[in-house]
Amino acid sequence: MRHHRKNTVLAVAAVAALSLGLTACGGSATGAKDAGSASSAPQAAAGAATAATGATAGATEGATGGSAATAGGSTGGSTAGGSTAGGKGTNASTASTGSATGTKATAKAPACAHGDVRITAAKADEVPTEHVVLTATNVSGRACTLLKYPLLAFGPIQTAKDVPAVAKSRPAVPVVVKNGESAYANVRVSLGGVHEDNKVVNEFTVNLFASDGPAEGSVVVKAPAGGLAVDEAAAKTGYWTYELRNGADEF
Repeated sequence: MRHHRKNTVLAVAAVAALSLGLTACGGSATGAKDAGSASSAPQAAAGAATAATGATAGATEGATGGSAATAGGSTGGSTAGGSTAGGKGTNASTASTGSATGTKATAKAPACAHGDVRITAAKADEVPTEHVVLTATNVSGRACTLLKYPLLAFGPIQTAKDVPAVAKSRPAVPVVVKNGESAYANVRVSLGGVHEDNKVVNEFTVNLFASDGPAEGSVVVKAPAGGLAVDEAAAKTGYWTYELRNGADEF
């Protein structure tokens, strides 16, 4: 009996000790768990705070950078835009000015009428005289255009032979003559020497072209001193030009 009771008491004590051990372990584990949780919580909070701070800083930096970028972009865009716009404006202005200037420089002046010019004739420096040079000086007070070539009549207009123009002497651009300035035309009056068909003229008639054909009216030009021996069959005229040219006005 005693031995059985002793065994029972020992068993109860062992169970109690085991329970206490388990409780202590459980408490320890729970405590450790709680401690770990408590320890993790501040770390997590700190981590969250750090992350939040980092995020805030990042956001602030991003916002600042974005603002700066926006400002820079805006400034750059504004500057570039202004510069480009200014450039375009300047170019447009320059183009406009250039265009206006070009228009003024190339605008067609009206055709010279017979009353707009004073025409004189001078013998070429040659013997015998085969050519005369006509000089047409603008006295109109404005610019005008000498179209084509002089229409010549060495004798009465009604009966005089037409004097043909030499195509190679035609200038590349219209001859616009400013007030007070002159243009020229080379005219062959004969082949030189004495010819039975030559006739002496002391004056001749010059007519001008209008835009739609021969102009109304004509200019009577005095021949150089001593008159001109003219062979109408050989006579030719060059086009009006700013200056006589080698080759083009040699015929």
